Amino acid sequence: MKYKSLGNTDLKVSLICLGTMTWGEQNTQEEAFEQMDYSLDQGVNFFDTAELYSVPTKETTYTRTETMIGNWFAERNNREKVILATKVAGPGLSWIRGGGNQFDINNITQALEGSLQRLKTDYIDLYQLHWPERSTNFFSKLGYKHNDNEGSWTAFEDILATAQKFINQGKIRHLGLSNETPYGLSKYLNLSELKNYPRVVSVQNPYSLINRTYEVGLAEMSVREKVGLLAYSPLAFGMLSGKYLNGQMPEGSRLKLYSKNFPRYQGTRSQLAVEEYYKVAQKHGLSLTQMSLAFVNMQAFVDSNIIGATKLDQLKENINSVHIELSEEMIAEINAIHENNPSPAP
Repeated sequence: MKYKSLGNTDLKVSLICLGTMTWGEQNTQEEAFEQMDYSLDQGVNFFDTAELYSVPTKETTYTRTETMIGNWFAERNNREKVILATKVAGPGLSWIRGGGNQFDINNITQALEGSLQRLKTDYIDLYQLHWPERSTNFFSKLGYKHNDNEGSWTAFEDILATAQKFINQGKIRHLGLSNETPYGLSKYLNLSELKNYPRVVSVQNPYSLINRTYEVGLAEMSVREKVGLLAYSPLAFGMLSGKYLNGQMPEGSRLKLYSKNFPRYQGTRSQLAVEEYYKVAQKHGLSLTQMSLAFVNMQAFVDSNIIGATKLDQLKENINSVHIELSEEMIAEINAIHENNPSPAP
């Protein structure tokens, strides 16, 4: 395994992070335990979850994933071996504390205490804001249009003050963002510097061969400010595994089960791009999965690549991507495809 510093901290996280969002929906607790055991044995020391998991999120299944991880910690007695990340949900889900703004001190307190209880731990290494309260671009939305009627949202400074409280109490170690924009990240960083608040250490946003929008504004910030990307959906909901090529729709696959929930991965431009990337991988003797993950792994602005799998053989291939080095020729061919069809699945 390879390791990188998490932002500007002294935490060394594995380049591969174990994503967990299928546990409790597509995977049983027994399968979750198997994945965690295998990952830890392979040197993966970084696990990512969220209070709203599993996905697609439902009132009947949210919190299940954290509960499974907590049960594993209790049974294995190995909490200290894992750098653990979880998230407080953003607004909009009525069954999570009423669905309104979630980042005021009362809601974050309730969310954090619930996560600590389910995870059977006294502290969270990285506590993340799952998506912004304000009206902005995330979850495939591009082309910012300001909403004059967006309503109120929790001030950045108040969120940082709340984080400071829980860091002082030892309940969280570091603060991270998710589905965030350059504006949001810059505001948090500036306030931290001006008022000596805790510093954001990471941004968890989507990044893959068919979604390189992170490179436009946030990548430079990640490198210069040492606030690394935790790349999620590096295989674009399985599109970049190649299993949907030629119109295939395998039984039990995510798009077969949940295509209506994730339309952004299924457009014609995405399919065309995947076909072209598949040709490059085949030409150079790699699977599309290996090439796609290796491309994410090599980026200087990426601190960790969050992989998720429903089957153990998928997990093994994903973790093994740390050993794949892409040649200059391959990178040039990948970039040529990107230039012709940039980020078709933002």
